[in-house]
Amino acid sequence: TVTEYEGHALSVLKECELQAFDGVVCVGGDGSVSEVAHGLLLKAQIDAGKDTDYIPKPVKAPVPLGVIPAGTTNILAHTLYGVKHAVTAALHIIMGHIQPVDVCTFSTPSKLLRFGFSAMFGFGARTLALAEKHRWMPASQRKDFAFIKTLADLKPEECELSFLPVEISQGDPHENDSNRELLLYLGSKNQWHKIQGHFLNVSIMAIPCLCSMAPRGLAPNTRLNNGSMALILVQNTSRTEFVKHLKRYASERNQFNFPFVETYTIREIKVQPRLGSGLDAKENTHMNAASAEQHHPWNIDGDLLKEASEVHVRVHPQLINLYGVNTDDLESSQATCSCI
Repeated sequence: TVTEYEGHALSVLKECELQAFDGVVCVGGDGSVSEVAHGLLLKAQIDAGKDTDYIPKPVKAPVPLGVIPAGTTNILAHTLYGVKHAVTAALHIIMGHIQPVDVCTFSTPSKLLRFGFSAMFGFGARTLALAEKHRWMPASQRKDFAFIKTLADLKPEECELSFLPVEISQGDPHENDSNRELLLYLGSKNQWHKIQGHFLNVSIMAIPCLCSMAPRGLAPNTRLNNGSMALILVQNTSRTEFVKHLKRYASERNQFNFPFVETYTIREIKVQPRLGSGLDAKENTHMNAASAEQHHPWNIDGDLLKEASEVHVRVHPQLINLYGVNTDDLESSQATCSCI
């Protein structure tokens, strides 16, 4: 099926009898892949008789999903194959390489928003929101313009974060020393922890999110299927220091080694924005006059969502099978081709 509009893939999948297929393949960018993954999982809940407004324990997608990159960033494809290469992706699908992958549910107190792999609130979401307003521009120019304009108008978001940390043992090889110490300090994994403040960006990621701009990943301390999410908080700081942090993603240096950046490994989080956060005085006055409720932008897998209320994010281990491999295995193998 060739999709013609946003939501088309979701509509097709809702009506599809998935048991008749061995798998589903999506040729497209991050937004298209995210929509198909959401559609597969939503269809699975409908077939299982679940209430799709509240899904604390979703059932697994019945068929695997293949991703052939045809977009600009292609984070999921890069994370699965180690490269953005359509032929490599097709070979993994043909050879039947299956990788179970963790998925998040994003919901408000009253409804499920969507299934997804990663999200950004703050700078990453505001950049996407601005880019969406300029879709008449070519994709690369639109993203560059939105990035520069949002950086020039850099504003923090005031919000309260409540999260459940994951206990990680002293010997976990995937966690750096500073993050391990922080987790041990947090104590019980069943105890909710709260942080309130002004943040330039909040990232919540269940997968490493590799891409050409971040070859080590936007969240290098997490994995495809370790049952946890990376929470990355960038507190309010100067524009100069924030740019230094962003530039580290493209280098081998630790992008989190700044006093204004905190990282946590979590399994559940609630994000409650404060009314009027991220606005200057003039915008805030206008907003209050126009409406008592402000819709905050969210960047979920490259798709823009706007939500006024608290957003609750849960990770669900290995909820979907994707065609691909664990890139950690690729890095540790002696093979010179990422197709095998």
